[in-house]
Amino acid sequence: MPAARDLSTVAAGLDAVQWIRVSGGHVPAGEWHPAQDVPDLWWAATPLAKDGLPVTGLPLVATAQLVALLGGRLPTSAEWEWMAGRGERRFPWGDEPPGPGTANLRDFGPGCATPVTAHPAGRTAEGLWDVAGNVWEWTTAPWRRDRVALLRGGSYNSLIQYASCVHANDVPGHLSSPGVGLRPVRHTPPTSGAAA
Repeated sequence: MPAARDLSTVAAGLDAVQWIRVSGGHVPAGEWHPAQDVPDLWWAATPLAKDGLPVTGLPLVATAQLVALLGGRLPTSAEWEWMAGRGERRFPWGDEPPGPGTANLRDFGPGCATPVTAHPAGRTAEGLWDVAGNVWEWTTAPWRRDRVALLRGGSYNSLIQYASCVHANDVPGHLSSPGVGLRPVRHTPPTSGAAA
């Protein structure tokens, strides 16, 4: 795991984070979580990026430390599911299956991560980019006894079904992969870089 000083260097080299407010609501019970209310939250508009490409390869603990340096935290799996589909959409952009303009997935991507703003047709109604495909996103599952880490959204090597708003993949927290990135969330409005 990177040392704290190394994470500070990573944080200093990141692209500016734009924050977008997503109204909260009620998430029905699903395979990965009980029914619960999600508050209004501020989400990073894209996965964290450096020079336009997603930051990857960090295990769960280092990811949590990095987002804390940015004034955020990792989302819970239920919060991520609400942000992605608001209980209404099959995929972050709607119900239509993914295609080359919506997401970087195995069947129609280059086989590696692409810039986080490369798929404008895949944005959520609230304006969040790259919620499905390109890189998985770390989430937590505090209600589960095993405290397992859950990945959401699929990656450039994922099949279409992994891009669904309700799909999650349970993995060990020590996993580090070029296909796993992160998207911070926060409870309070940022002091700059916000979009309502």
